[in-house]
Amino acid sequence: MKRYFPFTNWLLNYDTSNFSGDLLAGLTVGVMLIPQGMAYAMLAGLPPIYGLYAATIPLIIYALMGTSRQLAVGPVAMVSLLIASGVGSLAAVGSPEYIQFAILLALMVGVIQFLMGVFRLGFLVNFLAHPVIAGFTSAAAIIIGVSQLKHLLGLDIPRGKVLETLMHIGQHWQEIHLLTFLLGLGAVAILIVFKKINKRIPAPLIIVLLGMGIVYGMGLQEQGVKILKEVPGGLPAFALPTMDMSAIISLLPIALTISFVSFMESIAVAKALETKHKTYKVIPNQELIGLGLANIFGAFFKAFPVTGGFSRTAVNDQAGAKTGLAAIISAVLIIITLLFLTPYFYYLPNAILAAIILVAVWGLIDFKEAKHLWKHDKRDFFIFAFTAIVTLVIGIEEGILAGVALSIALLVYQISYPHIAELGKVPNSSEFRNVERFDNLETADDLLILRFDAPLFYANINTFKSYIDDKIAKNKRIKYIIVEASPINNLDSSAIHVLHDLEYELEEQGIELYFSDVKGPVRDLMKRNNILSKENVDHFFLSTADAVDAIRNKKKMSHEEFLLQTENEDLIF
Repeated sequence: MKRYFPFTNWLLNYDTSNFSGDLLAGLTVGVMLIPQGMAYAMLAGLPPIYGLYAATIPLIIYALMGTSRQLAVGPVAMVSLLIASGVGSLAAVGSPEYIQFAILLALMVGVIQFLMGVFRLGFLVNFLAHPVIAGFTSAAAIIIGVSQLKHLLGLDIPRGKVLETLMHIGQHWQEIHLLTFLLGLGAVAILIVFKKINKRIPAPLIIVLLGMGIVYGMGLQEQGVKILKEVPGGLPAFALPTMDMSAIISLLPIALTISFVSFMESIAVAKALETKHKTYKVIPNQELIGLGLANIFGAFFKAFPVTGGFSRTAVNDQAGAKTGLAAIISAVLIIITLLFLTPYFYYLPNAILAAIILVAVWGLIDFKEAKHLWKHDKRDFFIFAFTAIVTLVIGIEEGILAGVALSIALLVYQISYPHIAELGKVPNSSEFRNVERFDNLETADDLLILRFDAPLFYANINTFKSYIDDKIAKNKRIKYIIVEASPINNLDSSAIHVLHDLEYELEEQGIELYFSDVKGPVRDLMKRNNILSKENVDHFFLSTADAVDAIRNKKKMSHEEFLLQTENEDLIF
């Protein structure tokens, strides 16, 4: 039962001493979620009230079905941007169709994540390499920030790419609404100051209350400052999302993107907190199930896609959350807000919500990681930069797909051309090392010892054979080749065929092929495919030193001796 219903792990044995921490954390995060949820709904192109809808049922479902006890699920900036990118191509922003498609998207994301969890496909997110995520996230943060400038400056800017938006601002800077700009700039400054003082201070709520008070007290709405106006109240009614097959097909790419990206964001912070607390274990596939069910049930109550957020999770943890009860308390606070408090948001300026988004996404631009990659790993820096540039210049979906494609292509190249070392003997020892890394190693013109640092399979077997052919072509005196096979942990059918051909070709040239340090499972494959047999058992050795000694002393090994050796080898491997 505890496996399928993770909440029983903390609920059945709930320690009442944890309640004060859960209560404080739940109230703190709930207070943060009110303005953040509305801001992220606006970023997603939805009426602000939908941000509160997304902060009710999904929180409760994840608290019951997720394995992290501090992860704060709800609307986040990255997912909101992806929603705007995907749904915006199907319907006008804010229209009834747009809202229906955003809710349908939540259902699709939920189903994808749930099925990935059920079929234990969490490993697929490994194809989202860290440089891809960092580059995509940094570029998306810039896109989010630029998209909010229209609210911060009080300008009517048509939807477009980052460069188009910046050019429009440059051409129309005289039309910037000064009061709106000053209000937004002040909100940004207050958020930054409070963030530096103490992250647990509910700064977003403070500036929301302050902004509404200033607008109402000074009548700024009559001077051109745009406000939310009527915010509907009440709980969302249960309803099935609109099923439109053409829309489902069109939304599938963005649904897959959100499913992967949101899970990566969620599991990263959940794992970080797991190492800190060590009182429970985060199970990736159950996390997918928990997030999937949160989105599925949320879709039935007008929620858009949600996931675990970095900033709210950090606050949740710092405020003392110990169990999923904290998230349930946050959801209850949002429900109370929906029932009784929404009329008070009438005078909330759009510039305040834009300020909240701007400060939140600034931390997503990973300058530190870019600098680190530039100094220590140029290849990963190239992936980071490529993903970021494509995302900025072409689009959100294209950016992450391009980054994944590039990282996979580089991985394929890397495993197709793995490291191969020619080995020499360390004087006065039985150890062998790379001749390019160590000086004064003992080598011989008639003997080639090589170590292939990868499994042998169809993508790299020709690289293995070409290396040997090149060495023979450069040194006609080679009579013996020893393959130090300790890094080789698998052979596929292509490798088997090439090894047979190689053995025959070398025999034709009068060259003997030997193997040392062959792992048990690989040795079994060689036996089954007749690469290792009673006839050539004297060409297989426990160690490279044994192989060299046998070659030099022309020592032949009987089948009985080989069986004894492999019995000992099983103890080693």
